[in-house]
Amino acid sequence: MEITWYGRTCIRLKGREAVVVADAYPAIVGPTGRGITGDIATFSHPDDEPIPRAKGRRTRNGGTVIPTSLEEAFSLDSPGEYEVKDVLLTGVLTYRDDQRGAVRGRQTAFVVELDGLHTIHLGDVGHLLSEEKLGDIGSIDIACVPVGGALTATKAAELVAQLDPKIVVAMPVCAEEADCAEALARFFHEMGGTPVPQPKLSVSISTLPDEVTAIVLESRGKA
Repeated sequence: MEITWYGRTCIRLKGREAVVVADAYPAIVGPTGRGITGDIATFSHPDDEPIPRAKGRRTRNGGTVIPTSLEEAFSLDSPGEYEVKDVLLTGVLTYRDDQRGAVRGRQTAFVVELDGLHTIHLGDVGHLLSEEKLGDIGSIDIACVPVGGALTATKAAELVAQLDPKIVVAMPVCAEEADCAEALARFFHEMGGTPVPQPKLSVSISTLPDEVTAIVLESRGKA
């Protein structure tokens, strides 16, 4: 499976069975998606910065305009269990703050089973997970974790410890690049590593590391 990052929480998972694109908001990737294509498009929460008068097909809850390049993809934006093109997806209700969504609203974290790997895309989650949520999520190989948002670096590291993945893909979500650099430095300090961006990540079950490894990817399309 190949993982690429397009800025903020937009991640593309390319597997043998299908291509899954998470959080390809027009505010991040532009209305055409800047060439991002996929079979399945997941959206963790409505777009924070919708393009004025944006036209196009919307997600099922109506909160986000789907980029043109993904209009033919099967879109998901709600909790539940799904099977699309032999890909199993589980949407788990989560929140963008630690007050059950009272401040920044609800969201959906998606677990994607692709190429035998279990990847969780946590969107812009803002809290640690309860035992019930961890039970819904199950065993995880790869965790895509927001850094620099509602979670402090320490809390983000605690969240990683809860999920116990083999690979952590850090998704910088700060408004300013300098803030993101600081947030990444703090997060990688907690994780015991150094943030060295790489273009993309190719991983299979046989190449999963023995110990938790945190990485950060170069953005392919940050707005």
